[in-house]
Amino acid sequence: MKRITILLAIVGIFSLQGCTTNDTTAYVDNDTISEVFEVNSVSFNSLNAYSRGVDLVPAIYPSDMVLVYRLSGIFQGQDVWKLLPESYYFSDGTLDFAYHFDFTMNDVNIYMVGNDLQSVLDQYRSNQTFRIVIIPGYLTNKLVSKVKFSDYNAVISAYGIDDSKVKVLN
Repeated sequence: MKRITILLAIVGIFSLQGCTTNDTTAYVDNDTISEVFEVNSVSFNSLNAYSRGVDLVPAIYPSDMVLVYRLSGIFQGQDVWKLLPESYYFSDGTLDFAYHFDFTMNDVNIYMVGNDLQSVLDQYRSNQTFRIVIIPGYLTNKLVSKVKFSDYNAVISAYGIDDSKVKVLN
């Protein structure tokens, strides 16, 4: 009886072996890319309800992530980009104004909020430059290390974006 059990165990080991696959093949995704769009000369006023809409053609996927940065200045010859939402406060801690954005699969809306937007200095309302970064949802789960999204340069580096190929929209 012991011999039959041992024989069945040996036959089972050899006959119930599963298939093996080699998962070491590198996968290169050539059609899922991150993109950056630049929107120049954005002026916020009462005529445009302190907002600027940007159409996304083609539409993005529901899983895609959208980040918007505002050019806040230049330091030592380098652009300084600030991630939205970006808020400015009075000395007593109350909100003066802020830049915000929202998006759908078809567009991005950049807008200002505040108590008296007409009184905001022109340097904050006129001729603003924004960069819209679209990152496919597929890529956000594939990074080994976390990305500091507030740092524009870290984002474009992590997602392999060529900063010289930014698409300028008007």
